[in-house]
Amino acid sequence: MVHFPGHGHRRSEDVVIGPLDLAARVDEALAVQAVAFGLGADEVAVRRQIVLRHMTCPGARALGATTPDGRLVGFVYGMPNDRTHWWSTVVEPYLRARGHDDWLDDSFVITELHVHPRHQNRGIGRALITAITDDAAEPRSILSAIDTDSPARGLYHSLGYEDLARRVLFPSAPMPYAVMGAPLPLRRREGAR
Repeated sequence: MVHFPGHGHRRSEDVVIGPLDLAARVDEALAVQAVAFGLGADEVAVRRQIVLRHMTCPGARALGATTPDGRLVGFVYGMPNDRTHWWSTVVEPYLRARGHDDWLDDSFVITELHVHPRHQNRGIGRALITAITDDAAEPRSILSAIDTDSPARGLYHSLGYEDLARRVLFPSAPMPYAVMGAPLPLRRREGAR
């Protein structure tokens, strides 16, 4: 477990990063994702089924960021990538066109990473993604993020993720995504452990 102080405006709270039984706490996690990502009730209902299905995949793992009173304020989950999974089948042609489809093999995919907006910019997202990938058996990690100049993409770039494909279109997604990949372990900031 990783324990570090937060930098709240009203009070400082400690947040603990540790294993998360995502299937048991799926509704709490999706509440965080809904606020962080702007999801409506219908979208949350669809994602609930996806998360529960993903957590049955071999090697699927989740970590949570919780406050001392047990509130979940962030989470990450992922698994060894499988070319037969829906996400891989959508991104594969985009990666192949750029000569990067080999990234779909021997990679740990970050499926979701979300931190409640009131707890963002405190290093929680960085701590979650580095902790989950540090335990990965795979030599590299891949993920997709909305293809805009966002704090999330800035975080991923700072960790060593590079763009493998841009303008990736997922069915029913209103905006294009970028697929990003990084060698493991992820890059640490100067002076960070």
